[in-house]
Amino acid sequence: MAGTNGSMASAEIYVEGRVQGVGYRFFTERKAGEMGVKGWSMNLPDGRVMLEVEGDKGVLEQFIDELKAGPSMSNVKKVKVSWMPYQGKFKYFTIKV
Repeated sequence: MAGTNGSMASAEIYVEGRVQGVGYRFFTERKAGEMGVKGWSMNLPDGRVMLEVEGDKGVLEQFIDELKAGPSMSNVKKVKVSWMPYQGKFKYFTIKV
């Protein structure tokens, strides 16, 4: 759902810290559902979590703030965001394995 200015965007996000084995991907799925963010998250072999998301840019910025906080058992050290043009390629949010 677009914001009042219709500024839709996509972002590739890498989250570093204690973000595997602590329910972080399930946290991203829950928050995305609450906020209407579409895309996916997955664990990387190096211990990071990667996400590709799209939606209203203002909502994505709020979602990224949630990612920085993370679930209670996580310890997020760094969130790297690369903004990209909106492509509209996701229908929902999933966890990739």
